[in-house]
Amino acid sequence: MRAAVFNGPGSIGVIDRGEPVLESPTDAIVRVVLACVCGSDLWYYRGESPHAVGTIGHEFIGVVEATGSQVSGISVGDLVVAPFIYSDMSCPHCANGSMASCPNGGSFGNGTIDGGQGQYVRVPQAASTLVAVPPGEHSSETLRSLLALSDVMATGHHAAVSAGVRPGATVAVVGDGAVGLCAVLAAKRLGAERIIALSRNPARQRVALAFGATDLVEQRGDAATERVLELTKGVGADATMECVGTSQAIETAAAIARPGSMIGIVGVPHGVVPFVPTFFRNIGWRGGPAPARLYIPALLDDVLNGTINPGLVFDFETDLEHVSEAYAAMDERRAIKSLIRVAPR
Repeated sequence: MRAAVFNGPGSIGVIDRGEPVLESPTDAIVRVVLACVCGSDLWYYRGESPHAVGTIGHEFIGVVEATGSQVSGISVGDLVVAPFIYSDMSCPHCANGSMASCPNGGSFGNGTIDGGQGQYVRVPQAASTLVAVPPGEHSSETLRSLLALSDVMATGHHAAVSAGVRPGATVAVVGDGAVGLCAVLAAKRLGAERIIALSRNPARQRVALAFGATDLVEQRGDAATERVLELTKGVGADATMECVGTSQAIETAAAIARPGSMIGIVGVPHGVVPFVPTFFRNIGWRGGPAPARLYIPALLDDVLNGTINPGLVFDFETDLEHVSEAYAAMDERRAIKSLIRVAPR
């Protein structure tokens, strides 16, 4: 089979690898239909986070090709959404909402485990990880939105849930990447009345507005803080979502949050995390890797009934053989998020 591999910073290749086989009775083999590049993949691509040489990619949807003897609830031929973390959903950590801490879990495409940017993936803990899509003819638009559920929509939703977004609230979203845009959509879905999106990129602003943003703030740093406080009459945001992970983004989130409120932080932190200033304003931080498997079923229903369309974040498309172009487009900010067509449905 063909699969993308990480060769080191700035280098993504496509090689021939052996097709995966069932190694455990709890495994399934999935033929990948659509995959994509994650913002976190760019940290590896830029050399700002470590990644083992080898497989890469943790977002994909596909069709089940084989199942182990202990796999129930999914069948050969099912179209499935794979959350970016596989887990047993039965350990104490999973029961407490932290799939990322599952002792029997892990992340796809970590250099050794099959990555979603390949033709086939062996999925451990398949019964508790994969989410089957109801049978039917699904449009290209729907498939793109299903792919978004594997990570970015679930992560944007986690930011909104962690921040405590409520109906009627005024909220702010720091970050206009795919996750930040999905956080806007999640806030709208949860009933926020006013959604302030921090973005100065016209293409991203258009998606933010389509997803429900009511205000756009183009400034950064202190100027962004001043503008958000002006829009909120000096109060700050009832709920703040941090979807970048850089020091500046985290500092901005801390500065614009209303005293006594919560910040939902889902951007992988890079650099100094300024928690001290928020201490004296009784502002809390909550977040981390999204428990996507918990969120996907409800989000899936909303995709299928047309309530949400997170697939709008995909504005660049290529095939597996040209996956390096998908990375370059995002790295150069020519794309919000790159989709990779791997195989027909």
